[in-house]
Amino acid sequence: MDELEVLKEQWQRREQDFPKFSAKEIYPMLLKKSSSMVKWIFYISIGELVLWTALSFLVPESTKEVNEEMGLKTALLIASIAMYVITLVFIYLFYKNYQSIQVTDTIKGLMRNILKTRKTVRYFVYYQIGAAILLLICTNLVYYSKRELLYEVFAKYNGGYASVPAESFTTVFFTAQLIVGGLMIVFLIIFYRLVYGILLRRLKRNYKELKKIEV
Repeated sequence: MDELEVLKEQWQRREQDFPKFSAKEIYPMLLKKSSSMVKWIFYISIGELVLWTALSFLVPESTKEVNEEMGLKTALLIASIAMYVITLVFIYLFYKNYQSIQVTDTIKGLMRNILKTRKTVRYFVYYQIGAAILLLICTNLVYYSKRELLYEVFAKYNGGYASVPAESFTTVFFTAQLIVGGLMIVFLIIFYRLVYGILLRRLKRNYKELKKIEV
């Protein structure tokens, strides 16, 4: 029992050595941290838009020519414009969230803005992954519905395909599309989970801390 009492006393002394912070002192720190995270979400979304734009210039001319002959040029252009517009809307919302958090002066207000930001980011991630899946499905449905023309177009731009039976070409092409498309979706999920997921988890921790000091 004596040893237990000694241990208790040592623990109490250690607890007293730790600095005590009041709610008024903790709130500005959580506000600053939350504001910084939302700012990073805004910057990353802009960087992501720039990255996808840069990658679009690396698409081979042969791929563009195939899509044009398959009658997809206009549809893909419209889809790209729509996706850019929606992405810009989300970037604007991230900026508005950042502005809102910066001028927040109450614990409840900050908690509300954190929840709002987390919801906006989740919708953005769902949209990006969903749009990629939808685009892949629609494009490949068009390819499959015009698979004879697809074979002719590939044979036209690459003479090596002319020696491949049409049935074999169709099997190999759509198997490759399925594998590459699946890998791309997995990459997007991992990318968003790592980049935005880390920031969202930190915002969630801040929210929990705010909930404690609100009580």
